[in-house]
Amino acid sequence: MIKNLEAHLRETCKLTDASWAVFADREKGCWFVEAAHSLPKFKQNVLVKYLAQEETSKWLESALHGDDIQFINLPENTKLEALRLYAFPLIEQSQLILVGANHQNANERQTWKIVAGLMQSQEAELVAENFLPDLQTEMAYDMPSALDRILSNFVRVAKPQGAWLAIRSGDMLEVTAQWNDSRVAGLSLSIESNKILRRLNRTLADLAVANNQPEWQDLPHQVRKSTSNWICFPFVIGQRLIGAIALWGQDEFLPQELKKLRRLAKQVSQSVEVIVTFNELTRHLGRLAMLNDFTLTISSAQNIDQIARRMFGHLARSFNTELIGLYIPSMDGRLVREFRNREGKFSSQTTSLAGHHVLPFLKGRILRLSESAPDFKPVYAGARSGLIVPLRYRRQTIGLLELESTRPDAFSQYDEHLMVVIASHVAGLIEYSRLREEAEARARNLGLIHEVVQQVILLNDKKEVAQITADLLSQYFAYELAVVMLVSEDTESPFLGFGGSQGQEVQNKLKMEEFTNGGGITGHVFLTGENVLVNDTLLDKRYKVVPGWDAGSEMCVALKDGDRVLGFIDVESSLRNAFSNNDLLAIESLAGVLATVVTAANQYERLQETIRQLRASQVESRLRLVAQQEAESKLVQAAKLAAVGEMAAGIAHELNNPLTTVAGFTELILDEMNKDAPHRADIEMVLHEALRARGVVRRLLDFARQGERTRARSDLNQIIDDVLALTTHFIHTNGVQLEIKFQEELPWVSVDSNQMKQVFLNLIHNAIQAMPAGGSLQIKTETRKKDNREWVTVAIKDSGIGIDSNDVERIFEPFFTTKGNRGGTGLGLSVTYGIITDHGGTIEVESRPGEGSCFIVWLPT
Repeated sequence: MIKNLEAHLRETCKLTDASWAVFADREKGCWFVEAAHSLPKFKQNVLVKYLAQEETSKWLESALHGDDIQFINLPENTKLEALRLYAFPLIEQSQLILVGANHQNANERQTWKIVAGLMQSQEAELVAENFLPDLQTEMAYDMPSALDRILSNFVRVAKPQGAWLAIRSGDMLEVTAQWNDSRVAGLSLSIESNKILRRLNRTLADLAVANNQPEWQDLPHQVRKSTSNWICFPFVIGQRLIGAIALWGQDEFLPQELKKLRRLAKQVSQSVEVIVTFNELTRHLGRLAMLNDFTLTISSAQNIDQIARRMFGHLARSFNTELIGLYIPSMDGRLVREFRNREGKFSSQTTSLAGHHVLPFLKGRILRLSESAPDFKPVYAGARSGLIVPLRYRRQTIGLLELESTRPDAFSQYDEHLMVVIASHVAGLIEYSRLREEAEARARNLGLIHEVVQQVILLNDKKEVAQITADLLSQYFAYELAVVMLVSEDTESPFLGFGGSQGQEVQNKLKMEEFTNGGGITGHVFLTGENVLVNDTLLDKRYKVVPGWDAGSEMCVALKDGDRVLGFIDVESSLRNAFSNNDLLAIESLAGVLATVVTAANQYERLQETIRQLRASQVESRLRLVAQQEAESKLVQAAKLAAVGEMAAGIAHELNNPLTTVAGFTELILDEMNKDAPHRADIEMVLHEALRARGVVRRLLDFARQGERTRARSDLNQIIDDVLALTTHFIHTNGVQLEIKFQEELPWVSVDSNQMKQVFLNLIHNAIQAMPAGGSLQIKTETRKKDNREWVTVAIKDSGIGIDSNDVERIFEPFFTTKGNRGGTGLGLSVTYGIITDHGGTIEVESRPGEGSCFIVWLPT
């Protein structure tokens, strides 16, 4: 285009003896040179600065409106090598041809007007072409730029004071592009709550409002005080409003302008639909890629801290917010581990769960909250919307994931569904990591306890036992204060050992009798034999302050021989919430060993047995970790099936209403139709098929709800016969030979007959489709034993193309299909897998490429 413009300017300059010529355009009030002839770049900049002067700008505005003043005299200091500047506008556009010449007679000026008219026609065609996104330059994927470009076409026609372009999202119009009024950027306009937008949605026609009309008070947004006219044009596809564009200005819009604007709105509607669709597809693909990347990255994390850090990074990129929190209550329900982004940095801490803001949400469901919700209490300052997602594992809530945003209504229903999948995966990983951390901590503590025991096990001096134990506890466990007290049968005074950085200070301040006379937590443990873990000493009335030492947490364990208390182990920390149940278990283990040492040295063998049990616990912990990994893989499959259920529910709800309408009106027609009417049989067939389709929809809803099933003792042979009655024609027309081997007097099974029919119908259809050139299909039922239990099995074997070994492990995944372009959706086998597992059964597959496949369904009798 630029080359064509320069060619026109060059040829016309020769004809009219002009010094130079440029094609100028205006964008947001500023002029720029789009094409030029005989005017170098640095002089073009001089010209642009001259055009920006107030007097010159007024002259150009008059020229654009078709006034007779076609030239002005150029000042000598402009260095533009011409005495006059001539302007020839492109009618009804913000573009013109500027010509520098010493003089232009009437014929020469007329020549330039003709050239301007020709350029106007070409520009109009180019503007129309700009409505469609240029896929070669990826413009469709850049929705803001594409919509700005569309908006500029409207602004060029009407020259308003301001304008916006909005895209419909549900019942809202989201302003995604604006011109000359930044106040409207990012506005969310409710269609139903605004009279003007509600009428726009109903009439699908443009609406104009003047400031002297009552409707002026109902404008969906503020406009300038100098504005007198406001108009809105809808973007319509079919009979559906997909967006709108609004313009406002001081002058009334002219009839020719309104005509052009209506034509533009009609022309760009299809382009807007394409741009929005591509943008939604891009976002969807991005989220799917994020979910895949999320699964791969998070699954390799070694502990909960790594899981939280990596998860926060992915969520921040995907949801455009760093206001994220993860809360994991402890197993005993007293504490909660917090992971947050504080001032842009990742942080974690452990606090009390009592009174915590997450407590009301732990037993609830996923919540999408806005600043107008009464129960929305944001954690981060400035947050205006939030998404709270419980982390559930095996029907138990093990944590809470919270996203907040400074934008109102920042999270959609699609975000909810995505977070459900993420939360289910994260819950399994967190539970696995927590079990592993507890097992490792327990094993580590037991190992350290073993080191302590090895050094005191052969000691006979109780004073030496007490002191060495206290020193070793402070050395291995880094306790700030460790006190070990052992009573003596020979003397009234106990043996005391002090360890840790505060041990000597506390020893100097306390008297021995204060440990045994019932004072403080240690006295309570010594008198009652009850082990105590206090995470906040300020909240425990039993705590006794020691001068010079401010304890935040205390843990005290009694040494007992039967019901007799032989002493205690007391450890303290200046921090609150410093000890866990694992720490208490470790000290209890040591207390048991020390009690044995104190009671009798000849019980060494019993001690060795205890050590063997501890090692057995380590082995058991490792076995639990292996079992947890197997459960995690099943969790991933369950998460995929949950996603299918969500989709099935959505589809079923969309189909149910029109099917109900068809059935209802068909019944009305039958009521009014004579029994011998010629078309009555056809209408009855319509009703029968509508009711059958509605039954399929209800089964889809039943699958999505995962609620209670209607199960009864049933004969699988009879169920398969019912399915074969539906598929016999399909089997024969595809050249398939059917072979049935039913075991007589097959034990009954407790199943939902309709669901089982769906299972066998899916498997038979898949088998037939695997034999495009015909073949043999064998269906066999029999009873078999496995895992000391009796099962009923149904084997469906075909002689088809088989399944590649790399695909066998994935065929039950939702949306995975081997049918390629043959119409497969990848949902049949995932639904089949869900139904069978819900009945307590399993499904196996044996297949080789070119040799057919055999699916075996196992159901408990």
